[in-house]
Amino acid sequence: MRKLIVSATIAVVAAVSFAAPSQAGYYTYGYKPHCFVKKIHSYDYYGNLIVKKIKICK
Repeated sequence: MRKLIVSATIAVVAAVSFAAPSQAGYYTYGYKPHCFVKKIHSYDYYGNLIVKKIKICK
């Protein structure tokens, strides 16, 4: 019974230690991405204009 409690505690500590850094995200040290919307114009088979808006972040 004691081995079960110790192994469960170790598993929980390991899971929490890996989950904490993943919550930080990409924006560390004041970095914020520069995003803009790019429009792509194309035509379908019948000649109708199709406009796609794509968000690009750097």
